[in-house]
Amino acid sequence: MTEDALAVGTAAPRNENSLGAIARRRWESWKAGDVGVMPVVLGLVVITAFFYSQNSNFLTAGNFTNLMVQMAAVTTIAIGVVFVLLLGEIDLSIGYVSGIAGVVTAKLQFPDGSWETTGIVAIIVAVIVTALIGAFQGSVVAIIGVPSFVVTLAGLLFWQGVILYAIGDQGVIVIDDTLINNVANYFFSDTAGYLIAGGATALYVLATLAGVISRRRHGIFTDNLVLVALKIAGLAAVAFGVVYWANQERGFPFAFLLVIVLLVFWTWVAERTTFGRHVYAVGGNAEAARRAGINVRNIRIIVFMISGAMAGLGGVIFASRLNSVDLNAGGGTILLDAIAAAVIGGTSLFGGRGRVISALMGALVISTVANGIDLLGYSSAIKYMVTGAILLAAVTLDTVSRRRLERAGR
Repeated sequence: MTEDALAVGTAAPRNENSLGAIARRRWESWKAGDVGVMPVVLGLVVITAFFYSQNSNFLTAGNFTNLMVQMAAVTTIAIGVVFVLLLGEIDLSIGYVSGIAGVVTAKLQFPDGSWETTGIVAIIVAVIVTALIGAFQGSVVAIIGVPSFVVTLAGLLFWQGVILYAIGDQGVIVIDDTLINNVANYFFSDTAGYLIAGGATALYVLATLAGVISRRRHGIFTDNLVLVALKIAGLAAVAFGVVYWANQERGFPFAFLLVIVLLVFWTWVAERTTFGRHVYAVGGNAEAARRAGINVRNIRIIVFMISGAMAGLGGVIFASRLNSVDLNAGGGTILLDAIAAAVIGGTSLFGGRGRVISALMGALVISTVANGIDLLGYSSAIKYMVTGAILLAAVTLDTVSRRRLERAGR
């Protein structure tokens, strides 16, 4: 082969990764129905602009930090929902399973109680209990074959009854343990916040560059270096910007740091591990996955365990924020908000399509709407109607996108 031919052979793949070529491929994907998170981002811009135009306090540092804490529990529970939806299943018990975690935590820290223990042990036990609940419900679905809708609906009723029985006439269990209460009520100092932003940026840079270098060593030139640099700069700007704005009031909240850590970990599990690939495969076509040698039964059980564990951790955040649990623990709109967050963020109800980041994006939309409506003094009726309309729009977009992708053969 001549030198000219070699030059052409190496240049062509790189030209395919120019900014123009990437933009064209992205445009073709959008037309085919793969819209990603763009509708959510545009929706957030519109929602934020509207509420800010109505009340300038909407973007104050105090309201901003309150929003981060407010959405932490729902985002955590929605992470588990994403995994369940990726299988094409549903978990209707997550609300009251989160309440079970709150009750277990409160009972175990109660002074002079027969099971009194430290805060960290109480939290760990609560998450283990809810993970086991998820494993039990997942086993009924995977082994016996009962539809997840029926199993988790029964779980919703059963665990609600357990909460009412456990609290009983006491009505409210106050949480006095400082560590538990700090889960949702601790704010880092200014310096610590900037160190967190710097650490997150450094880890992202290392992970991104490691991926680029690894692919190029194997002769895969799929990355546009300008785009890589822009992504790094954008992440750094967002990280330091969020911390700077939070520092204007109380500081960066621990609860939101916990959410970010969970998002990074579960994103890695979903997109970088064999288990994650199997989840997508089962959600895309369970029979084909079984024939390929994937243990579909175990995948389903583990996914419901993840859902239970994340619901439990979300329940701990809820209990910490209120410094107590009562007979309404796990009730209200927790279930609907968590499922809506996953769907609004871009996770398909039909299985096999979605990302863990969907939990954060959808929870941000729901919490922003709720926060803005409360700030403007509108009734809860308006909040429910707006959230319902957004959810319907998300599901409609998901349905249309799925049909277009099927026609495109994706």
